Amino acid sequence: MSVDSIGNFLTAIRNSVSIADRYLKTPYSKLKEKILEILLNEGFIKGYNVEGELAEKKIVVFFKYVNNESVIHQIQQISKPGRRIYARSSCIPIVIGGLGIAILTTNKGLMTNKQVVEHKIGGEIICTVW
Repeated sequence: MSVDSIGNFLTAIRNSVSIADRYLKTPYSKLKEKILEILLNEGFIKGYNVEGELAEKKIVVFFKYVNNESVIHQIQQISKPGRRIYARSSCIPIVIGGLGIAILTTNKGLMTNKQVVEHKIGGEIICTVW
């Protein structure tokens, strides 16, 4: 039995936002850090910090709220361990009419749907955020 660490991470974000937590502490991975970097650049979170050393590293995510309402309304995992979803650059989903983003993993690293279309490359759709 395998553990879906990205699915657990996205669920932890969704649960923290639903109860209006100001931050979330979760185990570290490079993929989680890259996802948070994209969320920070797109304005969905306030920031994040990496704490600890080696095997005890943790990521602390600080959520962004405007008028006591979370900027992240929905975060949904698309590719799952049992079913991977891939898309070409011409078939990349548009999330909520362009208000949201899709995060994809490509051969050039993690990118948003807008960056993937700009570079004309495809990849695996990890999640959508709006």
